[in-house]
Amino acid sequence: MRHFFTAVIEKNATFEDDFTTEPYECAWASEARWFIQVADLDGKAELEARVQVSPDGLFWCDHGAGFPTISGTGLYTLPLRDFGGWLRLNCSLSGQNPRARVMIYLVLKE
Repeated sequence: MRHFFTAVIEKNATFEDDFTTEPYECAWASEARWFIQVADLDGKAELEARVQVSPDGLFWCDHGAGFPTISGTGLYTLPLRDFGGWLRLNCSLSGQNPRARVMIYLVLKE
């Protein structure tokens, strides 16, 4: 039987500037899937979210995977493999007075 776990990383969080999610330890998993639920996106905002990896949860580098630019409300997803021990998203907001309200989930499976 396969094991899975869903972590709620951000719950109805509102951002007006660039942000990085809390890191999550996931070395036990062989598959991961990020979900971003965009509830509000104001100020002609665009959200870019890039996956970052870490061997220890302290020092980070880009994984190379990322969401396409998000410019509207809805649910977006990104599957991931070969990611090492820790994951997080490095997110940037652009636009005129941008504001985003999001839920971010990380689903892990072995």
